[in-house]
Amino acid sequence: MEGFIELINEITKFGLNPNINLSDKERDLERHLIKLYQFYFDIEFEQEYLDYPDFNISTLPNIRENIGLNFPDFGFYHSALNMTEDDKEPEWGLGDAVDDLLDITTDLLKIKWRIENNSLVDGLWFFDFTFTNHLKEHILGLLSYMKQKELKNS
Repeated sequence: MEGFIELINEITKFGLNPNINLSDKERDLERHLIKLYQFYFDIEFEQEYLDYPDFNISTLPNIRENIGLNFPDFGFYHSALNMTEDDKEPEWGLGDAVDDLLDITTDLLKIKWRIENNSLVDGLWFFDFTFTNHLKEHILGLLSYMKQKELKNS
């Protein structure tokens, strides 16, 4: 699981530290988000039914501010909300790349904390649950935004 913790660290560094000095932060972030997405399909665990404490989110730094400093050109984007309803006019929503990375970072820090303070199985269970219900949407939205931004700038 050391590789999983390292992957979490590589993604969350942008929310935990202001002004990271990397030549291509977006490419680094994209690479690690794709590895995280792949990890979801590779994990196996058996759920525990123990009552563990929850992560105290108030201990975190200002993640939104740090993300803004690391990615100052991240912004809002449009997304279709009813893509599978081909007989209807598109309904549009507004996404926020900073908020996507904020939610990804916060969820990953909770997962890391569970692995380090509760158990590996609890952390993997929470990753599986969170990925299915929350992370996947933010990862896909952020990756799509980054791709569209790249196309616009080329």
